Amino acid sequence: MTNTDLRRSDVAAIIDHTLLKPEATRADAEATVAEAARLGVFAVCLSPSMLPIDTGEQRTCVVAGFPSGKHHSLVKAAEARLAVDSGAHEVDMVIDVGAAVDGRFDEVFADVLTVREAVGDSTLLKVIIESAALLQLAGPDTVTEVCRRAEQAGAGMVKTSTGFHPAGGASVEAVRLMRAAVGDRVGVKASGGIRTAEFAAELIAAGATRLGLSSSAAVLDGFPA
Repeated sequence: MTNTDLRRSDVAAIIDHTLLKPEATRADAEATVAEAARLGVFAVCLSPSMLPIDTGEQRTCVVAGFPSGKHHSLVKAAEARLAVDSGAHEVDMVIDVGAAVDGRFDEVFADVLTVREAVGDSTLLKVIIESAALLQLAGPDTVTEVCRRAEQAGAGMVKTSTGFHPAGGASVEAVRLMRAAVGDRVGVKASGGIRTAEFAAELIAAGATRLGLSSSAAVLDGFPA
C-alpha cells in the first residue's frame, strides 16, 4: 500500500497525537491538545500528570508504568485508575519486558489483568510490548505469545513501543507478527519513530489500526486531502 491509497482524513482518524517527553510543560500539553484539534486526530496521548485536561472532541489517552514497565502491577493499576478517574478514556500500559524475555508469560498475563480490572470495561486498554526489544532479545515467538496473553487478559489493543527504548520503535515486521497473533479480535497500535507518510502507510498495510505519533502534522502532510 502506498500513501496515495489513503486519504489524510482516514489517517487522522487513527492517530493518537502524542506528547510524553519528561520535560514537557503544562503549556506544551495545551499546545498539543490545540494541535490535535486542528489536525482532526482521534486522540491525544499524554503523561498522567497532565490530567485533568480538556481535550475537546479528541479522546484522552494516558500511559501507565511508563516507560520501563518495571513498576509493580498494583502501582500500574493505581496509576491507571487514577487517570481514568481524572478523565482518561484510554490507557497505554507497559508490560515488564524482562518477564517476557524470560518467558514468564503468566506474569505478563497477570500484569495486564490487574490493570484491566482496575480501569473497568469502558476504558480501552492498550498494552505496550516493546516489540523491537523482544525481537532482538527473545525472537518472534515471544512477540506472538505476549500478544496472545495480553488479549486473553482483556487488552483492547497491543502496541509496539514506548518510543523510548534503545532497541527502537515500530517496524513492519513487528506489526505483522502482532496482527497475526491477535487476528481481527483486537487492535494493533504502531508507535515509535513514525515520521513519514510512507512509513505510516506501510504500517497500516501491515495491520496497524492506530498510530502513535508526535510528528502527526508532518505525517499527515504526506497524504492527499
